Amino acid sequence: QVFLSIKGIYYQAEVLGQPITWITPYAFAHDHPTDVDYRVMATFTEFYTTLLGFVNFRLYHSLNLLYPPKIDSQAEDELKPTEGKEYAMDSESYLERLSALSASLARAVAPSHEEEVEVDEFPVEGETAELMDAKKKEQEALEKHKKLFEGLRFFLNREVPREPLAFVIRCFGGQVSWDKSLCIGATYDAADPSITHHIIDRPRLDKQVVGRYYLQPQWVFDSVNAKLCLPVADYFPGVLLPPHLSPFVTEKEGDYIPPEKLKLLALQRGENPDEESEEEEEEEEEEEEDDNDKEEEEEENESEKEEEMKLQKIEEQKTQSTQNKKLLPVKVTAGKVQVEDKQRLEQEQQSEEKRLAIMMMKKREKYLYKKIMFGKKRKIREANKLAEKRKAHDAALKEQKKKKSKKARQA
Repeated sequence: QVFLSIKGIYYQAEVLGQPITWITPYAFAHDHPTDVDYRVMATFTEFYTTLLGFVNFRLYHSLNLLYPPKIDSQAEDELKPTEGKEYAMDSESYLERLSALSASLARAVAPSHEEEVEVDEFPVEGETAELMDAKKKEQEALEKHKKLFEGLRFFLNREVPREPLAFVIRCFGGQVSWDKSLCIGATYDAADPSITHHIIDRPRLDKQVVGRYYLQPQWVFDSVNAKLCLPVADYFPGVLLPPHLSPFVTEKEGDYIPPEKLKLLALQRGENPDEESEEEEEEEEEEEEDDNDKEEEEEENESEKEEEMKLQKIEEQKTQSTQNKKLLPVKVTAGKVQVEDKQRLEQEQQSEEKRLAIMMMKKREKYLYKKIMFGKKRKIREANKLAEKRKAHDAALKEQKKKKSKKARQA
């Protein structure tokens, strides 16, 4: 999971079944405050650097890799030896090539090519077939998520943040490169015909190659959080981006769920919410046209209605005068059988039982119950308030669209 916040970029990965969350700052200039004792901070930094060194040593060796990491000798020979000599020393260019993650790392023991053998699965005590199937599906979904960008080739323009994008794309099986003048470690140029996605962060691009998507960087992060490649139409250059939702927020029952999250959940279920939204827009347009026609008809019939109203008033006055003279006859009508609503009776009975149960509670239990109910009601009020705000915002946007469409029609 990835989230771009004001503080920095939050990452979350699962290492040996343990979720680990960390934050990396943006590449901005840092203003050093004068009232901070950097010696104390340096002591903590040294401690945590040493601790992480030991942790990484164990993790790297569990994957049969050397630590500190080194580039594989075969991959090092394949890389261009002259790359970076113009603007970096040998030691710096090696570190840059290493951090670019464009070459495979050296292994502690030479890997032996063996055929993958399927492991037999035996049911654990108390575990049903349904739980086994659920676990299997979860494992398949996880493997699919790991290969999200497999087979895709990305190219990063010079204005986009290279390090976080390259890290995320390579974590999910994609290939990525950039302009060789930007940084060491580029594997292919912008003119490569096999590029599928070109990541840019500018309103438009003068020269575009047919057969590749030009997208804004948010598409990569949103696709990772959604666990599927999202539709590209919302992320084209110059298009107003959808809100970047936090993957660390899980909505509970009664919470407000924004429509963008509902759309995302529908996409994850395999539905197509765009078709529904298009149908709704068409219905709204039809309703608007009907309203305009009705307004025109009402304006035409106003004069006719006024004349009819005058005639009706005169007739009513005549009928009232005749009715006053006559006496009203007394009538006896047959009674109607009322059918009892069983569902309503059940609800009334349940509410009465609940009221009696609350009355029978002890003082402390009643106090706790009231506190819980108050919290629930407050949550519902907040959710309703957010829903009303969103409704008002959407209504304002619709009004702006209507005004624009009217101006266009008049022009």
